[in-house]
Amino acid sequence: MKKAALILRNGRRMQGWSFGYDGPASGEVVFSTAMVGYPESLTDPSYSGQILCVSYPLIGNYGIPPAEFDEDGLSVHFESEKIHAKGIIISDYSDKYSHWDAVRSLDDWLKEEKVPGIFGIDTRELTKTLRECGSMPGKIIPEGSAEDIPFLDPDAENQVAAVSCRETIRYGCGKKKIVLVDCGVKHQIIRCLVRRGVEVVRVPWDYDFNRLEWDGLFISNGPGNPSHCGVTVENIRKAMERNKPIFGICMGNQLLCMAGGAGIFKLKYGHRSHNQPVRMCGSDKCFITSQNHGFAVDTGTLGKDWEPCFINMNDGTNEGIRHRSKPFFSAQFHPEASSGPVDTEFLFDEFISLL
Repeated sequence: MKKAALILRNGRRMQGWSFGYDGPASGEVVFSTAMVGYPESLTDPSYSGQILCVSYPLIGNYGIPPAEFDEDGLSVHFESEKIHAKGIIISDYSDKYSHWDAVRSLDDWLKEEKVPGIFGIDTRELTKTLRECGSMPGKIIPEGSAEDIPFLDPDAENQVAAVSCRETIRYGCGKKKIVLVDCGVKHQIIRCLVRRGVEVVRVPWDYDFNRLEWDGLFISNGPGNPSHCGVTVENIRKAMERNKPIFGICMGNQLLCMAGGAGIFKLKYGHRSHNQPVRMCGSDKCFITSQNHGFAVDTGTLGKDWEPCFINMNDGTNEGIRHRSKPFFSAQFHPEASSGPVDTEFLFDEFISLL
């Protein structure tokens, strides 16, 4: 085994062991409390520019499934075509895996994708540090590698532009057409739309989709700071003049809110887990949700035509909005939940019913 170090921008240094790709990595260190789903998390474009600390101690025990694609060209087991996280931090790495559809180890997969990992870290202590000090830039430095690589702040760059598709892609068929604005969409979201019998037209984040004819607009999840997506916000604002259904998830929630005039702020350490409780406003209904975001909507800046539709039960932050009279709504959490609970997948049905 080869030693490695995790170095945080606040000067804290933690020693561990290198696995995966033998090279340094720099990014924003964030933590997730999900117990399972490391293949889905690593391939989630929302982790672009970030080093993922998984707080659950045992990782790697069920290996990695094959890279298979369905008839629509969507990954069967992953959320995109590649790993987007800059690196992974875990406590206890299981080098022996056992699962019916596993074909390789996490270590081998990381090597193939050229993504460094570090294990033997006290992830509970690291999580406490990130909760107290906030998410911060950090570096994984294997023994023998130069430590002078710069700290990377992903919020300073347009991460959405880095992960969005480059051209229009079509999926499924049906009488109704959905334009999907790709800010870093997860493949499970596309599947949830296609299996409801609609045609999905996936367009780049800065594409002027108002030139197209469509029955509904979907704004996807994505990484980083939404303030870099001014072009998208302006296109959404124009689309709202059509009074056709609009649905946003995660980054899509924030961009829809910005198009409606609301403000956005960065959370201290974000929401990344499978167990975030949210309450539907105006009711006693609560749902357990999967989340992955570092920014949130300032509910106090919502205009009089908008209202919150979900609230986070842990910290009271906004988890979705809706227009008071028009068919526009959004969710900050992930109703498609891959991996994670599917308690709120009914939101896709609600969107389709509005078309």
